[in-house]
Amino acid sequence: MGLFRRFKKTKETETLKTHNLGGCIITRSLYERSSKLKWMFRENPVNDADNGWRALGDTDTEEYINIPENNIVVDFDRLVEMEPAVLAVYSLPVGTDLVFDPQRRTFVDSNTGAEYR
Repeated sequence: MGLFRRFKKTKETETLKTHNLGGCIITRSLYERSSKLKWMFRENPVNDADNGWRALGDTDTEEYINIPENNIVVDFDRLVEMEPAVLAVYSLPVGTDLVFDPQRRTFVDSNTGAEYR
């Protein structure tokens, strides 16, 4: 995706960086908090700034995420601020596909059924 090349740091996207975990792509609905975290998956990073993680909200449809403007690059620390449970899965490998259970604050691996807290 060309999102990392287009990303420019602004005051709105600046956060207190505590982990230096790289950038990830999340949907605008997550960023604006009109949806809640539901899915995360990890792809091969496109560059050194990208950690490969992608996050989608519970109301995001395929049509929604296929519109480039509905996907934004944020520092992974911003995603941690939104949902601290994501730190538990950060080190999982490329190919990981997770569903988030907000009641239990647990991620379930779609491929293996393994749970991560």
